Amino acid sequence: MPFLGQDWRSPGQSWVKTADGWTRFLDEKSGGFVGDISSFCKKDDHNKENIFNSINYDVAAKKRKKDLLNNKAKTQYFHQEKWIYVHKGSTKERHGYCTLGEAFNRLDFSSAILDSRRFNYVVRLLELIAKSQLTSLSGIAQKNYMNILEKVVQKVLEDQQNIRLIRELLQTLYTSLCTLVQRVGKSVLVGNINMWVHRMESILHWQQQLNNIQITRPAFKGTTLTDLPLCLQLNIMQRLSDGRDLVSLGQVAPDLQVLSEDRLLWKKLCQYHFTDRQIRKRLILSDKGQLDWKKMYFKLIRCYPRKEQYGDTLQLCRHCHILSWKGTDHPCTANNPETCSTSLSPQEFINLFRF
Repeated sequence: MPFLGQDWRSPGQSWVKTADGWTRFLDEKSGGFVGDISSFCKKDDHNKENIFNSINYDVAAKKRKKDLLNNKAKTQYFHQEKWIYVHKGSTKERHGYCTLGEAFNRLDFSSAILDSRRFNYVVRLLELIAKSQLTSLSGIAQKNYMNILEKVVQKVLEDQQNIRLIRELLQTLYTSLCTLVQRVGKSVLVGNINMWVHRMESILHWQQQLNNIQITRPAFKGTTLTDLPLCLQLNIMQRLSDGRDLVSLGQVAPDLQVLSEDRLLWKKLCQYHFTDRQIRKRLILSDKGQLDWKKMYFKLIRCYPRKEQYGDTLQLCRHCHILSWKGTDHPCTANNPETCSTSLSPQEFINLFRF
């Protein structure tokens, strides 16, 4: 019984039955007739040498083409899809399962970083992968990870926004790579060690570029934040979810410094991120005998994770197990597809692929 598998014929070749037996031909673009099978069995050293040279040439050409494709660090060569089906096990109808690396390759994260509503979500996902999931990615997924990271850094350098967020991401990734490179003998990384050293050098270069950013004051001389009424300034500050942003904003002007120390502002920030039980365990009194909400906030963030909020997230349809960005239509068979979708945080997205 013949082997039922991938076609063993070389690309561009075909076999034609003639009066003398089966004869191999190439396509017109490849040069036409090659010869019959018996010619490959002759004990002619010259013919054998030509055959092996031809085979080596084909292999070398394919390798150069593959290397050229894989070395395009700025070009993502993965198919980007709007949604993917998440299956966690093999069945009679489907072989294999969806992994974190496969989902990371197939979903369109490259375009998502250009959307301000999805940018923070992707950056948080990159940070979580850098902390603990980098070794679970395939070699292609790791290359895709570095491609997306480079695009994120370039966007921050152009826009001069979210600088601190990307600094923390790069520092987390560099720290993880330093640990993993030391254990390279245990095959925890995919690829040559020199390739990873080069990637670490790229991370250091990106960090230097972020440190050298000089934010220029805009030429616009219209109404500024300090020109607004105090109630509006305080209302804007209440929209900030990171206490470090409040501290940075207070360093802009003396009037903003006074508003940034408002106790009610820091109290709402603590109550937004942490539970009452967590707050009661970390009470700090000021010299006046009142609760120092600002000090309590920075103490709480060292002990507990902060509440995360994103403008747009990935969502999972519980009915058909399809993963997609929020607002993306997918072929759902449920009567009410909107009620079946559940938003996933970056951590929940990673946990989805833990078997």
